Order: sequence, then structure tokens, then C-alpha cells
Amino acid sequence: MSIIHNLNPERMEEYLHRLFLYAGLNEREATSSAHHLVYANLRGVDTHGLQRVPIYIERIKKGGIKKNVTPSIERETPVSALVNGHGGIGPYVGDWALEIAIEKAKTTGIGAVGVYHSNHNGMMAYYTEKAVKQDLIAFVTTTGEAVMAPYGGKKKHLSVSPISYGFPADEEQPFLLDMATGVVARGKIIMALKNNESIPLGWAIDKEGKDTTDPAKALDDGLILPLGGPKGSGLAFMADIFSNILTGANWGPHIHSLYHTPDTPQGNGQFFMIMRPDLFMDTEQFKKRMDQAIREVRSVEKAEGFEHIYIPGEMEAQTQNVRRKNGIPVRKELMEELQQAGQSVGLEENLFSPYYQAGGD
Repeated sequence: MSIIHNLNPERMEEYLHRLFLYAGLNEREATSSAHHLVYANLRGVDTHGLQRVPIYIERIKKGGIKKNVTPSIERETPVSALVNGHGGIGPYVGDWALEIAIEKAKTTGIGAVGVYHSNHNGMMAYYTEKAVKQDLIAFVTTTGEAVMAPYGGKKKHLSVSPISYGFPADEEQPFLLDMATGVVARGKIIMALKNNESIPLGWAIDKEGKDTTDPAKALDDGLILPLGGPKGSGLAFMADIFSNILTGANWGPHIHSLYHTPDTPQGNGQFFMIMRPDLFMDTEQFKKRMDQAIREVRSVEKAEGFEHIYIPGEMEAQTQNVRRKNGIPVRKELMEELQQAGQSVGLEENLFSPYYQAGGD
């Protein structure tokens, strides 16, 4: 069994910040990316956190992620903007575009921002929560490389395009839905492979079209299955339209692989729709109505085997509280990969030292 280390989240963010600076990113790119990745682990979305660091560093070194990039606005109205990410690191490009969408929403009521020429941009709930914390409603989506067939097909054509919605509440936790349109995000299969674990039946099929529990076969020209069959397939196509077809980004099978083409920007896009609740009613009234609705959902009689009905984002918030206190659990193998990534760009620090451990000196 692999050894688990509980890492201090603040010190891990410091390490990633230095790592990205050593790799050649500027201060803004390094700060945004380090914060985003550690935040994903804090929320329990380990597939989109530290696990992504080695491939990000490889892509920076080989040119798939451009360094010292400043995104630019190429089309703009009072309520919208089209952003060119210029092949920069995804979390920073996403942050840059989100701030424009938020500012437009605060000024006009709605901010719609599309992004193209970007790269893998992390966990979508990161963006929706930032808007929700400012009492705004958010819808965010993106896509990656094709890993899923449209319902009825047998060849890769769609991403497991994540969709995230966020709604503020008053006393209750905000509603933060972040879901893949496939049965599972590809990162979970990659993590299972690294951890020598099997995957559940129903997640993926192998290249022969047979159900598999072997993550290696799922990743070797296999397919992730769409969530709910035609429903997930339709949602994935919708996310592709918003994020890529509408913005001028690469879509479907035209998006370059995160892992297999590290010298080429992926060219994918992202879409933000941010709005003020007071377009329809007073914001405080809306938040109180959200509280009531959340409490009513929680009060529904529980089915056998259930003790609590969770609101989207609630479990992640609980995980975040625990991990801030006890540290982020990381397997020894990933620790070694992170240290090797640092050494590859000249950062000589011992991640296994007490300094990086939760509760360490």
C-alpha cells in the first residue's frame, strides 16, 4: 500500500508558485495557477489539483503552454467579450477572463465572456465559487480533448466537458454544481492507473468496445461513456458549442491532447456567463429564498441508507475544512513526481521534509 503524506496546503502553494516561476512563468501566471491547483485538492477534487502539475511543467518546457502571456480582448460589447488566451496556462487565462465577466455583470447585470486559444484550465467550480462569493450567479463550461463518443457512436469525438453552476445563498452554503458530462472525468481514470487501482464497471469501454475495469485499457484508445447515455452526450455537445464553436476555439476531435502533444497548445475554449440576481429581484431576497429552498430539499424524508441530503458543493466544502486543518493527503508516488518536476527546472527542495507536512516545523 502506498504511503500517504498529509501536506500543508499553504506551503504546497508556496512550492508550486516557486516551481512555476522556475519553469519560466511570470508572477501572475504562477500565483493564479498555484492557488487554483491547491484549491482543487482542498475541495477533494484531487484529479484536477497536484496530479496535473507534472504535465503542466512538461508542457511549459516543450511549448504547449506559452510563457509570459497576456490575454487580450478581441471583440467587446458592454455585456460581452471574446478573449484570446494566446496559448497561456489555463488557470491564469480563466482567471483573467472571469474578472472581465464579473466586472461586466456588476456594471450591466450580465457578463458573457468566451475564451479561445487556451489550455486545460482546471476545476470549473473554482470559477463559479469566485463569482458566487460576490453575490453573483455563474454558469461556466469548458472542454478538453476528445475521449468520449457521441451516443450511438464508437469513435472519440467529444470531451467529458465539465459544466458548473453557482448560486449564492444567505446563511446556507452556496449551491455549487460542478459535473462532467461523461460518467466520470478522465482524470479519475488516470489517477486509478497511477494508484494501481481498478475502475468500476460502467465508467469506460476498451478499444474493442467491451466493458472494462482496467484503467490502462480505458486510456489505450478506449472510451469514457456519456452520463445518462444521450443526455450526457447532448450536454457535452452543448458545452462544446458554448466553449469552442461559439468562441472560435478548437472543438471536439480538433482539440490537441493534454498528454500526447505537449509541444502544442490545446487550443480549447471556455465560456463564462455571470449575472446579478437583482435583474429579477432584490439580491438579499433571492439569497433568503435560496436558504429556504435548500432547507426544504434537505428536509425531504430520507431513503433507506441515507442520513443526509447534500446540496451540490456541500461535501466539497466539508472536505475543504478538514484538509485545511489536517493537510492534503498525497501518495508518495505523486510526491516523487512533484519533486522530479521541480528538479527538472532547477528547483531543489525536499518535499518530504517536515516543513511541507501538515503540522510540520
